[in-house]
Amino acid sequence: MKKGTIARAAFAAVLILILLAIAIGYSAFERNFGSDTSIPPAVAPASAAEEAHPSLLYGRVVIAAGATYEGRLRWGRGGGQEAFWGDYFNGFKSHNPWAVHVPPERLGKDGIKIFGVEIGGGSKLDLGRPFMARFGDIARIESAGRDVRLTLKSGTVLITNYSAFNDLDDGLRLWDRSQGILDVGSRQVRTIDFLPAPGAGPLPHRLHGTVHTRSGDFTGFVQWNRNKGLGGDELGAGTADGDLRVRFDTIRSIARKEQSSLVTLLDGSEIVLTGPEAGHANLGIYVDDPRFGRVLVSWDTFERLDFSPGGSGPAYGDFPPGLPLTGIVTTRNGRRLTGRLVYDLDESETTETLDAPAQDVDYTIPFGLIASIALPGREERAMVTLSNGEQLRLDRGGDLGEPNGGMLIFVDGSQRPEYVLWTDVERVDFHRPSR
Repeated sequence: MKKGTIARAAFAAVLILILLAIAIGYSAFERNFGSDTSIPPAVAPASAAEEAHPSLLYGRVVIAAGATYEGRLRWGRGGGQEAFWGDYFNGFKSHNPWAVHVPPERLGKDGIKIFGVEIGGGSKLDLGRPFMARFGDIARIESAGRDVRLTLKSGTVLITNYSAFNDLDDGLRLWDRSQGILDVGSRQVRTIDFLPAPGAGPLPHRLHGTVHTRSGDFTGFVQWNRNKGLGGDELGAGTADGDLRVRFDTIRSIARKEQSSLVTLLDGSEIVLTGPEAGHANLGIYVDDPRFGRVLVSWDTFERLDFSPGGSGPAYGDFPPGLPLTGIVTTRNGRRLTGRLVYDLDESETTETLDAPAQDVDYTIPFGLIASIALPGREERAMVTLSNGEQLRLDRGGDLGEPNGGMLIFVDGSQRPEYVLWTDVERVDFHRPSR
């Protein structure tokens, strides 16, 4: 056989192998993430789908096959994640409607890529933004191909990217009132309409307590390792005698013990637990402290969690629609601009949040709780004054850091806003929202 023929045959064989690998990979992708439009199987009889308490997520779900289900919801296939109206849905916005108001010279421009090397261009303003909203602030979620469309209670519509970090990827568990308990994959979801629970089911054992840290104490509803928020959830870890799973409703307190946890049970006995959830790999502890909204306490600053009764938490109707942000922006050259505000070319409603760190604690504060933000020129920290008068010194990171896109101010209701660079902002005073 000629060398050319051999080479062509070898090339064809390699091509076939590549195509076969692609086909196998695509098939696996379809099995795990593809457009599975079949009706999800019930994993428990209808009698197990008891009435939902008003504090639990509840809604009507339409799947790709056309079937409609209604009942209690918990995020994640298997139902191990967000369960309450105060929990947050996360995504990444794929479109920024405020970009049209930024002067073109501030947007920058893309360079030209030649063989993967970018030539020319300049520093381009990053307009991509993460998205966070409490489930109680959302009216509807729609899955449409590459986009996830969210409608807030205020009527504002936001588009997030399905392929980016997006909580819809995790699917959800649904306690249908007539069909039973169903696990719904992310690609099976077409629409989710959030609704108040029509009944008054049993009071859930929601985790509540005080988290002691080097930065102070935080009290409120708790999610251990970011997702364990119910008494029936389990803390899985290792002990000197082997692996162990401990229900949270049997625990009195958890204290950090170097890279492990000292767990004190309700009966007074103590267990030392090790492993990802009970050591340095812990993702952090969420606390819904009413003073701040929500904080995330890192393992590095965590000292102790003491559980205490806390009730059930807010119902869907306890979250009013967001209002437009309004206030006064004072610049470093003394200008005072009053009107509707868009913070960081992104947040424009009272239910949206200021996200910034301080001493290994990440704060997520709804703008409706903030009275003012002061940005001293030479100081590393910003002074955030809350509506209750409490003051926080937050690091110049997150929404207070250099990547902040600046402020838009619609002065006196004008259609075209004034644009102020973040570096030119000295202070922002928010008007108290009124209805």
